[in-house]
Amino acid sequence: MRAIIVDDSEQAREFLKGALETFNSPAIEIVGEAPGVVEAAKKIKQLEPDLVFLDVQLSDGDGFDLLELLGKVNFSIIFTTASDAHAIKAFKHAAVDYLLKPIDVNLLKQAIERATKTKPVKDSLELLVDHGKKQKHFERIALHTQEKIVVVDIKNIVRCEADVNYTCFYFMDKTKMMVTRTLKDFEEMLDESGFARVHQSHLINTRCIKEFIKGDGGYLVLTDGSNVPVSIRKRNYVMEVLNNL
Repeated sequence: MRAIIVDDSEQAREFLKGALETFNSPAIEIVGEAPGVVEAAKKIKQLEPDLVFLDVQLSDGDGFDLLELLGKVNFSIIFTTASDAHAIKAFKHAAVDYLLKPIDVNLLKQAIERATKTKPVKDSLELLVDHGKKQKHFERIALHTQEKIVVVDIKNIVRCEADVNYTCFYFMDKTKMMVTRTLKDFEEMLDESGFARVHQSHLINTRCIKEFIKGDGGYLVLTDGSNVPVSIRKRNYVMEVLNNL
């Protein structure tokens, strides 16, 4: 894969090149570097890389600006970032690969292996650009199934149910989808979107609560007709959520 490194720090670019050399990946050839959005856009159009290592904060903008400027993306991307909470949440919502600085060489190797197998999905990148504009609330999320990546409106999710290392999503239109991530991952992603973990195996959209039945151990009736158990230790939390609706 022909790769370009986009980072405003020369030290960071040199570290990344050195890290690639540590596991001597024959699959990666660095064909260019750029410190900012404008230069990166020119080199990407000129060199047509297969892979771009893209920093979030650049000398004349950010990685989201570059994606918006390019419009069409036909290469794989591995984002690199310092501890930027907003960017990390955007990456998770858009289901794209990212590495935290300082970059762990083993995680870098894993990211490259994934990049050689898949390319970014157009909807995911559009979603990422939207989220990168510092929106206060995320309105959509990209969900990985075994066959594809699907972008959905968060407001249309009724509930999520754990299934070992997978999560089953249930939607307003009565459809469902098995997603290849854990319920804990989605609890963290949806914590500011009106979702509540009411049981070890259940995460629900609080806007879809219809009733809380206190007997029989306690369970919620949701607008789609489903009954969701409430764990004993979550009862007070559920009462607090209901009082704040």
